[in-house]
Order: sequence, then C-alpha cells, then structure tokens
Amino acid sequence: MTARARVRAPELTGEGGWLNTGDKHPTLADLRGSIVILDFWTFCCVNCLHVLDELRALEERHRDTVVIVGVHSPKFVHEAEHQAVVDAVERYEVHHPVLDDPQLSTWKQYAVRAWPTLVVIDPEGYVVAQHAGEGHAHALEQLVTALEKEHAAKGTLRRGDGPYVPPEPVATGLRFPGKALALPGSGHFLVSDSTRHALVELAADAESVVRRIGTGTRGLADGNAETARFSEPQGLTLLPDGSVIVADTVNHALRRVDLGTGHVTTVAGTGKQWWQGSPTSGPAREVDLSSPWDVAWFDDRVWIAMAGVHQLWTYDPATETVRVAAGTTNEGLVDGHAAQAWFAQPSGLAAAPERGEAGAPPADGWGRLWIADSETSALRWVERADDDPDADADTAGGDGGEPRRYIIRTAVGTGLFDFGHRDGPAGQALLQHPLGVTALPDGSVAVSDTYNNALRRYDPVTGEVTTLATGLREPSDAVVVDGDIVVVESAGHRLTRMHLPEEAVRVEAVAHRTQRDATDVAAGAFRLDVVFTAPDGQKLDERYGPSTRLLVSATPPELLAEGAGKGTDLFRDLVLDPSVTEGVLHVSAMAASCDDDPANPYPACHVHQQDWGVPVRVGADGDSRLALVLAGLDA
Repeated sequence: MTARARVRAPELTGEGGWLNTGDKHPTLADLRGSIVILDFWTFCCVNCLHVLDELRALEERHRDTVVIVGVHSPKFVHEAEHQAVVDAVERYEVHHPVLDDPQLSTWKQYAVRAWPTLVVIDPEGYVVAQHAGEGHAHALEQLVTALEKEHAAKGTLRRGDGPYVPPEPVATGLRFPGKALALPGSGHFLVSDSTRHALVELAADAESVVRRIGTGTRGLADGNAETARFSEPQGLTLLPDGSVIVADTVNHALRRVDLGTGHVTTVAGTGKQWWQGSPTSGPAREVDLSSPWDVAWFDDRVWIAMAGVHQLWTYDPATETVRVAAGTTNEGLVDGHAAQAWFAQPSGLAAAPERGEAGAPPADGWGRLWIADSETSALRWVERADDDPDADADTAGGDGGEPRRYIIRTAVGTGLFDFGHRDGPAGQALLQHPLGVTALPDGSVAVSDTYNNALRRYDPVTGEVTTLATGLREPSDAVVVDGDIVVVESAGHRLTRMHLPEEAVRVEAVAHRTQRDATDVAAGAFRLDVVFTAPDGQKLDERYGPSTRLLVSATPPELLAEGAGKGTDLFRDLVLDPSVTEGVLHVSAMAASCDDDPANPYPACHVHQQDWGVPVRVGADGDSRLALVLAGLDA
C-alpha cells in the first residue's frame, strides 16, 4: 500500500450541533477505530446531492467499519438556519450523523475549498486522503478496503455500529413535495411527493388524496400505479396528448405517466448519470441525463432543466430523441447565444407566450421559456432568435423546416455569490436560490423564491420586482387556478392556495454575499496546481488522448492577464493583474483513471470532476501557488 502522510485530523466543531445521533455529541476520539469519511456538503448544491447518492452503497457495504459524517457547511444564509438543515437531512434521506457547522469552523480547520469535499480519516485518527467533487465512489471503495486490511492486521480496526440514530418519522400526507401540475378537466392537482418517491393526485381542495402513483420506495421500475418506482421525482409537464412527463431527478430519467391508467414508462435516460465526454444527443433511452429538475412544453419540445450539468436539454416525443439545447456545463451566469450560455443548476421552467403592448400573445404562439437559475439566484429566459444569423442554429433539433435559434437573457440576478431579498428595478433586485417559476395571466412571472420563503413577481413591462407573499416554507413551485395561485410549500409539506394580491407586500431590503475567506495570492506570475492521485490499482489512461481537462477563468475577467482557457494539463501558469485587487478564480477539472491491468484490453474507467470558485485577494504578500485537491493529498 502506498505510504501516506501522517496528518492528525482536527476535531469536529459546529455551532449548530449534531443531527442523527440521538442528542449525543460524538468526538473523533469516540470514533477512533473506525474509518471516518467527512462529507463537506451544503443542501443547495446538486453536486453534493450526487455525492450523497454515491455514498449510499459504500455505507451499506461497510456499515461495521465506516462512519460517514456529513459536515453541513452553508453557502446561502437560509442554509445556516438550523431547522433548514434538519429539513434537508430528512428530505434527502441522509442516514448518517450530520454536524451543523453554520460558521464554517470545521470547513476552515480542514482547509476545504469546494462543495462537495470528502476527507478520509483512518482508524488511528489521521487524514489519509481528500477528494473534491464527484465520481470518487470507486476510489473510496478501494481505499476503505485497503484501510480495513491494514488496520485489521495492526489491531487498530474496531468493528461495530456507528453513532447514527434515525429520527422519529412524521406522518403527513405529503413529504417535501417538489412540483405541482393542475390537471385539466377535473380541477385536480398532480404533485411530485419527492421524499416519498411517488406522485400524488390531490382533489381540487389541494388536500384530499385521490390516488398515489408509485410504491413509495426508491427505485427505477416501470409499471402500473402500484408497482412503478421513482427516486426523488421533481418536475411535471403536460403533453399535448394529455400524458405527463416527470423529471425523475435521482434516477437521471424522464418518465411518462398515462393519467387514465396510471401506467408509468421511462422515455429518456438510462438510469446512469451523465459525465463529461458522454453523448449529448441521440435516442432518448440510450443517452445519460444528469439530475433533471424540471420540465416544460415549449416550442414543440419538452425542455429539461438539467440541474446536474448546468444546461438545458430537450426531449422530442415525436422522434424519441434528446439533445443539449443551451449551456456549456460551466457553472455561472453568462447570457447570449444558447451554445455559449452558462447556467447554475437551472431548477424551474415555465413557458409563456410573448405579449405585446396590447397584452396579446404573438400569432406564431411561442414566446419565452422562463428559468429559475437557482445557484445564481437568477430569473432568466430563453427566446427564439430566428432573425439573428449569428445565433446558434438548430440547437433544439430541427423539424425539417427552418433551423431554430435561441438566445438566453437574464431578468434578475448577477452571479454565483450575490443574493438577498430586495425589490425594485430588476437590475438591482435580489433573490435567494429560487427553485420555481410560474407564468401569470397578465404576462408577468411569479418566482418561488425558495430560500427567502417568499413568492416574488417580475413584470417584464415595467422591469420591477415585487413581493407577493412571505412566510411560506421553502416554496418550490406554484400553479395558477381560477385567478388564484397554489403554492407548493415544500418544507411545509402542503399546497397553499391564495388570491393573487393586487398590492405587493413591503419587505425590508436585505443583500448578502457568500461568506468565504479569500485566499491571499501574489500578483504577477502564479502557479495553479490541481492535485490528482489515481486510486490504487488505477492509472491515467492516455491510449486515446489526454484523460485530464482543466478550464480556468476569472471574475472579473481582467483578474487573469494570462492563462485563461482550456487545456489538458492539471496545472497552469497564470499571470494575475496587480491592478485587480480581488476577484474569484473559476477552475473546472476532470480526470479519468482506469484499471491498471495490461492484460485487460477494456479496463474499467472512472471519471472524477469538480468545479471550484476560489475568492482571492491580490497583494504583495500573497502566495504564488494555489493547490486544489481533486483526489489525494497535496505534498
């Protein structure tokens, strides 16, 4: 086994205390003898949710030797509220101890720079590995197996139950519902009951259960209402034929529901998560997807908010194909032609006809597709740009006629780190991690401003943002019914009906910025190193070209005088402009490692990837090197 540095693990501290431990407060000394994996996460982060799913099998296989500890390290103000963390632990079925660390105390002790980050501590209390991002399940399995063998031989491995104590279940009709759909004709509602892995049809009172679709057990299985299985379903949209498409988020799939029979069929996705280098178009059942969070029927296609890869995709029921419609997979807020735009976990979609001065929709029927771009706390939209010859052609699939061209624009929001609750002109207004958007009858847009516990309104004519209602519990979607609006209060486990108010609610303006310590860096020549050590028994496979990728940019762009752009080396020599005193370095890295077996012509390969946004402060006394650990330890 490769020799490892002996670094003593710092103690675990957090002002929010412990969850899932039966009111006990474990220390690292209490965990001595177990292999401890610290999972630094925050519940807004879709990559963190991917890692939770990656860890489930590891938890089960090594339940008597491994203790996973979630260290909740918030990005948004709402995530620092203890009850919100309690809700998230239940919502995402976290079945291990969680330390609530609202002040990022343990984050700083372990010098963590990104969500998610995994730190492995051996049974003697030493840090032996660090992994940032996704795709490390196989590497962790290899490492845990080796540590079990090593410490069993030394007599330092202790087998037995860990400190996890499950909370008491709570009986409610819905549990963390995600999205809702008003069903035509009946006045009923179809709701994604996300934490219970099912769909629920409610009567017109939005409370009485008419039927459930799905067993309520996590899984991917087609069949009738009693046998079908989902995994944390979210978005719903009605097709012209009367069936419903469901964004089955954790299954990375789209499902079709026949409302008459309740029968469920998978129409897109393989059940596997999309990774860089995978196909981005083709037969729908043969192409991987990544955490589809919402769906909407727009311009004769099902548009998909592909939160897991920061893109918009489309599904065409006529040809049974999928393809990327907008976005580069880079995380951020960049407008423009669809193929060059950047998104950050798009999580809500709503189609609305464009309205002119007289309030009438256009003759051609299409208008805007509104987007709740959650991680940038932004309201954005897609519009057709057929009259722009420079716009990307046919990005959503041709129909045999003229190619379709799309443009992405932003109404509210500035980027990844600014958020709050502020009304007024859209250029100055602030949201906080919105998950839903709803087209209103007057041509304006309601935003489910999730982390502000509010319903907001944007008027495209005046450019003003107002607040319609406050005191909601993590609203994630809303639908309009007979002049009223029915809001999905996800953390309230209910649908709430209210009249659309004629006057806005007055709220005190609050602005926030993500609070993370800036790294002091030196102006001029600067070295960026992404540390990656292939797991035991694997190597970087260069047979078909480079197996690593690095993308570097900055906010503001002027911060980087030299070194921005793409490359295949996991290091980059940069030049930082001394006239720019602070900013953010954006780094995206990917490495593919394969089994090191010369006798096997088709070795199994595993992709590791992560995006970092590192706040930096430029000065004469700063460091001239920045190391970001993708996997391993920085020597």
